[in-house]
This record gives sequence, structure tokens and C-alpha cells, in this order.
Amino acid sequence: MTRTDLLALTPDALAALANRGLVKRAAKDLDAGAVPTVSLADDGTLTADFPDGARAVLGAEGGLETATCTCGATGKCRHRIGAVLAYQRDHADAPAEDGTPAPEAALEEPPATPAAITDDQLREALGHHALKAAETTRRAGYTARLVWPGPDRPAVAELPAATVSFLVPGLGYVHTDATGPARAVAVVLAVWAFREAEAEGAATVSVGGSSAEGDLAEALKLAGQVLLDGVDGADAVLRAALQRESKALTRRRAHWPAGAVNDLIDQLQRYEDRSAAYDPLRLASLLAELPARARAARHPGGTPSAQILGSEEADATPLQLVRLTGLGARVGTDGDDRTLELYFAQPETGMVLAIQREWPVPEDAPLTGADLAARRIAGCRIGTLAAGNTVTEAATRTAARALKLGTGRLAKTQVLPLGLAWNDLPPSLRATDLDALAAELADLPPGLVRPRVAAESLRVVAIESVESLGYDPASQCLEAVVTAPGGGSARLRVQHRAAAPGALEAAEKALAGEPLAVAGHVSRHRGELIVEPTAILTADGPVVPDFAPGDDSADLAAAGEGAGATDPVAAAIEAATTVCADLAHQGLRRSREPSRARAEAAAAQLHRVGLQRAATDFVQLSKALGEDDEDAKRTAWTAAAVRIQVTAELH
Repeated sequence: MTRTDLLALTPDALAALANRGLVKRAAKDLDAGAVPTVSLADDGTLTADFPDGARAVLGAEGGLETATCTCGATGKCRHRIGAVLAYQRDHADAPAEDGTPAPEAALEEPPATPAAITDDQLREALGHHALKAAETTRRAGYTARLVWPGPDRPAVAELPAATVSFLVPGLGYVHTDATGPARAVAVVLAVWAFREAEAEGAATVSVGGSSAEGDLAEALKLAGQVLLDGVDGADAVLRAALQRESKALTRRRAHWPAGAVNDLIDQLQRYEDRSAAYDPLRLASLLAELPARARAARHPGGTPSAQILGSEEADATPLQLVRLTGLGARVGTDGDDRTLELYFAQPETGMVLAIQREWPVPEDAPLTGADLAARRIAGCRIGTLAAGNTVTEAATRTAARALKLGTGRLAKTQVLPLGLAWNDLPPSLRATDLDALAAELADLPPGLVRPRVAAESLRVVAIESVESLGYDPASQCLEAVVTAPGGGSARLRVQHRAAAPGALEAAEKALAGEPLAVAGHVSRHRGELIVEPTAILTADGPVVPDFAPGDDSADLAAAGEGAGATDPVAAAIEAATTVCADLAHQGLRRSREPSRARAEAAAAQLHRVGLQRAATDFVQLSKALGEDDEDAKRTAWTAAAVRIQVTAELH
């Protein structure tokens, strides 16, 4: 017999299963004459006896995961890899003993797909618990992007929580960035996705899902009660009910509505504590988000409900050896706390992950970004993590793309220089054509129903030139227009913040010195792209503006004419948004004639700038506030709030 699975393994596949260093070492040993004696048993077991006395045994099932070696290595070793390479060299041109064609001829046949793997095979290889856990995800619903196998590529399934590659047909050589029980579940979900899409060979598929699992009725009822009573009426009993509903939503894997409920509880608690971090605008946004998600999840033919509810996401996904590319950081203020977000790209999955921390600001000394850069997370300096390549064996990714780095003697994390690693990021994260990026952002669903993931808007933008760099004292904002090699332009905007007093000076210096690329949050406003930098790559290395030292005393070049120009459309949208926030804060039951007058004034302002549909919604809101029908009040407020938030996003 012939081990076609071993013959199909490419050097890249072996590197994915082990690491490239082991593959090079094993090949070098063979080239130097340390060739093992290879024998194949009738049951397919391959045995390789090496000149140094080591014996590697590769069973017919299980791949390298179940291979053994007498060299004493606890994991994969050069002998296991060398056994595969030696077998491939022995059978490079020889036909199989059983008369089957040689590997080159076999490649002419259509490659087998993971859809051919049965549930019985999955159960035998991965266990009953893996299928049971995967069934929970299937009932909730999930989506997958698929790459079908070809002569020069393996089958790949990009799941929300992991990427699964079937390096050769079957289950023996499957590579995924998930580890532990999550690995087995990911493999099952990938097979089911290929099976679902097999008939049409689709590149994207939605699997499972049911409306019962995503029922938001109780969450909508509680949010409606907050909207009617306002923050003063949201007592401890109501907050406890919201907490119970958040846990229930999480059990049903409705992660995004659960996150919205948790944020709503947080805003109510901040108001109860009289915290400066309470934000009426944020409260109104959350009260609009829940009904928006419920409506979008019921809409046929739109975005899959699994994406709107987050039911396709795993609560947490442990990652095996993973490389993370630093994309800078953002330092801010939340009430009496200093907040930090560290951003990392995971090139293999095309995701941006974030580490989030907060510290109380001491009364006797300021706590700035430069101070935080010297602190440590998982034994590594924060400033080094934000501007380097991190390799770790102790990482966990949550459903919201939050990253957790483990600590302890067995939690190995190493940070290497960044170099030009941004150039190797996938096109989904690195933009060289800003016109194409603008079109991509325009095609996204509204923010109210998009996945609630950290740093979803973060991108790396390649820079060809920098134009009109300058500082506007009125808005306390440094701005520059940059162009990209593939075309298009974007406006870089660095806002002054007390938490990062050296950011403006550091950003100006980096942008004036022919930068190579910028990482930052990307959005659209007034028809142009806006990038809020988190890191700037220069010929001398990366610059993280928020970590730069400084005392806010630097002289900055003035911006040109036209900076900070007023926008009547933006002013009308802002006024209408404020009306919705004030109504949510005080409660619709407490609305009086002045509230109706403000809604009518907002409608008139929206009408003057041409936003007729939004103006109509605010006219209907004013009418509803004058009636006693509470359902009508909630319906009118929700319609107006959702439309004005979507309008603000599109403007």
C-alpha cells in the first residue's frame, strides 16, 4: 500500500503542522546523509529508524498528533518530520505497489473535499463531546468563508472563532489556530460548512440557526421599560432583571445583544454612582441597538441572523502558538480611570484583536500614555507589545475579539522587532487603494447591527505621500491628507487628549518624515475617509503617538484655511441625536411640552438640510409624545433614534 496522505504533505503544510525551522532541520539532516530506514506495515503504520538511534512511528490514522518518537521530544520533532520527508523522497517517482497512479497523476483527479467526511468519522476521531458542542453552535447558527481544495491549495474554512485548514484529504492533518476542546469543535463546524455548501460550491455559507434561539423579547421589554422610565426610574430591581437577561442571552449564544445589555447596565450603574463616565448619548445608542438587531434578525434575505446576534461566536477560543503584529494603542479617560487598548493583527485569520485595561488615575500625579507604556502585561512592556511582533503560546480570543495573554512559568510570550511585518498583512487589513477601502466601508451594514467586536474599523493604510499637514487650535486637532499607492486619499486626524499629551508632537514629527504606513481606526465623514492613527510606521521604526512623552507645550505648524469649517448637515444630525438622548435620559413617560417643541425644532432643522425621512420621523415622535399611548411613544422614539444614528454614520 501507499501512504497518499504523507505524499500529499507539502513543505508549507508540514511547517503549519510543526514549524518551518523543524522542516528545514529535517531536510538538512537528510541532505547530510542521516537518512532513516523506512518500513511500512500492512496496516499502514510507517516506521523510520534513524542513524542516531531514534525511531519515529507514524500510525495510519491521527496524523502527526499521534506520531511517536524515542528521541524524548514531548511534541513534534525533526525525526517525525524527517520520516515524512524520507518517505516522500523514496516515492517521488515510483508508482504505488497496489497499482494506483503515482502522486503526480493523482493530482489530475478532482481533490476530495472535507464534505466527504461523515459524522461517524468525526465522532471516532474527535469524540462525542466535540459533536455535541458543535451542535449547540449549529442550532444558534454560524457562517463560514470557504476555500475549496485545488491542485496547489488545501481546503480552508474561515469560521468566526478559528480558521481550519485541511492540509490533505481527511482528518489526519488538520491545522487550526484553536487549541484544546475548541480545536475539535472548530474542525466539526468546518466539515459541516463544506457539507452545507457542497451542492453549489459556494464561497460563503450560513449553517443552522433558528429564531427561537435568538429571541430578544425579554431584552426588548426591559429596554423599553428603561426608555419609558428614564435613568432615574431604573432601580436595582430593573438592573437585576437586566443582568439575568444578559446571562440568558449569553447561554443562547446571542453575544451581541448580551453585550448591549451589559453596556446598558453599566450606563445605569454609572448614573446611580453619579460618575462622570455616564453618557446620555451612549445610553440612547444602546436603547436603539436592541430593537434594531431584533428587526434585522427577522429580515429575510439580509445579513444572516447569526452575524447580527453573534450566535456563531465561541465564548472564548484558546490559541496555540500564534504570531501577533502590533498595531499601536489608544489611551483614553473613562470617568476617574485611565483606559488602554492595545491592538494586534492576527495575519492568519485577518482579525484585529485588542487587549483592554484600565487603571485609576492617582490624585497626586497624572497618569499618561508614556507612563502606561513602561508598565507590563504578561511580563512584557506595554510599549514594546504595541510596536512589535508578539509570539505567544498562551493566548485566548473572546467572542468580542478581546485578547488575553496568559501568565506563569508555562505561558511563554516573546516580543520581536516589528520590521516590515505590516507589509505581510492580508488585504482585508492592509489597504493600498483608499477608494476601494471607502467602497468596502460603504457596503457594511449599519453599526447598530454589526458585530460588537473590538477594533472592527482598524486598518493599516500604506502611504505614498503626505499633504497639508497642520494643527487647528480651535478644534485642538492635528490633521493631514495622505494618498495611497493604489489611489485615493484619506484625512488623518489626531485629537488632543490630556491622557496623551505628547501625541500631537509625535504624530507631526512622524508624518513630516515620509512615513511608510499608518494604522488606525477608519471611518467615513462628509464623503471622505477619516483615519485616527494608533501607530505610524517610519523608516526608523514604528511610532505610537499615545505613548510618546511630552508636556503639551510643543509648537505645531498651523493648519491651512478651511480647517474646522461648520457643516449644517452635521449640526442638524447632532441636534436630533441630542433630542433622542435627552428623551431617553428623562424617560418618555416624563416628557412634556418642551420635549415636543425640541423634537419639532429638530424636525424643522433636518427638513432644511434635506433629510426629509428623518424629519418625518421626528414629526411623528412629537405627535406620539403628546398622546397617552406608551407603545406608540416607544415605537416613534425607536424609529427616530435608529434612523438618525444610521444617517450620522452615512454622513
